[in-house]
Amino acid sequence: MLGFLLYLFMKLLFSFWIHPIRAYRKLKKNGFGGPTPSFPLGNIREMKNSMKNNIINNNDSSSLSVASSAVSHDIHSTVFPYFARWQKSHGKVFIYWLGTEPFLYIADPEFLKEMSSGVLGKSWGKPNVFKHDREPMFGNGLVMVEGDDWAMASLMVEPATKMLDRWTTLINSGKPEIDVEREITTTAGEIIARTSFGLSYQNGSKVFEKLRAMQITLFNSNRYVGVPFSKLMCPKKNLEAKKLGKEIDQLLLSIIDARKKSWDYESPQKDLLGLLMEGKQVDGRAGKSLTARELVDECKTFFFGGHETTALALTWTLLLLATHPNWQNQLRDEIKEVIGDGEIDFAKLSGLKKMGWVMNEVLRLYSPAPNAQRQAREDIKVDDLVIPNGTNIWIDVVGMHHDPAIWGDDVFEFRPERFKDDHLYGGCKHKMGFLPFGFGGRMCVGRNLTTMEYKVVLTLMLTRFSFSISPSYSHSPSILLSLRPRHGLPLIVQPL
Repeated sequence: MLGFLLYLFMKLLFSFWIHPIRAYRKLKKNGFGGPTPSFPLGNIREMKNSMKNNIINNNDSSSLSVASSAVSHDIHSTVFPYFARWQKSHGKVFIYWLGTEPFLYIADPEFLKEMSSGVLGKSWGKPNVFKHDREPMFGNGLVMVEGDDWAMASLMVEPATKMLDRWTTLINSGKPEIDVEREITTTAGEIIARTSFGLSYQNGSKVFEKLRAMQITLFNSNRYVGVPFSKLMCPKKNLEAKKLGKEIDQLLLSIIDARKKSWDYESPQKDLLGLLMEGKQVDGRAGKSLTARELVDECKTFFFGGHETTALALTWTLLLLATHPNWQNQLRDEIKEVIGDGEIDFAKLSGLKKMGWVMNEVLRLYSPAPNAQRQAREDIKVDDLVIPNGTNIWIDVVGMHHDPAIWGDDVFEFRPERFKDDHLYGGCKHKMGFLPFGFGGRMCVGRNLTTMEYKVVLTLMLTRFSFSISPSYSHSPSILLSLRPRHGLPLIVQPL
């Protein structure tokens, strides 16, 4: 017993003390600087204090109505105050620590290009520390499936129309102020449930509500990712997350079992769940059949990511259009010219060019996915620097999207026309400076479905209503895994 305890002590000492010290020295020797960490929290304490001060400052200014102060799109120092401060001291590439885990911070598109240009898919992956931390929410889902035929796009219209009819009822009852963020998020959840899994509203809303509860549980609490035995520091939150995870698993398993019982081998249902169950186009390996566990994990990941990105893109779009009514009018004119006054012809959606500019500009200013993460699976050389095997990599998308050095002096302005002549990069001085859907082999495969849903729902909204900022709106973008308005988005909605 004494020998076993000594062995366990030595193993823990090596894992949580000796190994991190060696990694720290190696990174310093390889030329990487950064804020000085302290055992066992790394730089977490400094990050939490920075966020706490930022929230206090925002709350102090929240009493100011939007009518008396312009909405500022310079949000990097709001959502990532510690990164903004560290950039001033250490540049756009440096090392910081979450507990005993080193992270290479990157907000330099040229460094990102050099790093990724010679890297094969097997040379990096998702950080293990985040896989373990977020396992109850996503499992091991990779979201590597994309259907060939999105004819089910017509299923998007009914949930969106139902939402707009509800708005009309509220307005007629004398309640023109509507929290559109909550409304759009719920509707986007119903859309992804129907188009990707063939679920009824009732079953889809159950999954969505539990995923949202888990998101709040995991990402709106004092967490210590990377700290030894961190799960023991917040046992109640971790147990709650695991319980929600099991409930979601059981719900999805019952849905999968029901689909299997009604499976038609001659003409299987061509939604996302059908493609996954057929084993097509999964992780680039044709014909790979998935286990029940893998199916559940893929469904959880796609269900969350599939509705969250579109919902937040639409939410931030309405904020920007509410503060720029001239662009509301431009989009309405384009809709009338391209789509007409009748039902939406999905073949014509690609003709909504200005709407595409607006979407890209929204994704630049308020990217729903504020960062991308990788982990080096082997040593990666970038010029004279070496990123050691095992190093976590944090790519600051918000930082690059708001960098005047690569976007110019108007970087904080809402200017969709910047994408008129350069619809892919918006005149960005570096192609790796605009990453609305990630990059490389792990670029978001749902981007085409997101774009279609965005155009369908926004078209329906703009042809029925006009939008303006409510005096009660407090501009406070925050990170809850995704970038979202901390206090919702109340708008004054008026029928046309």
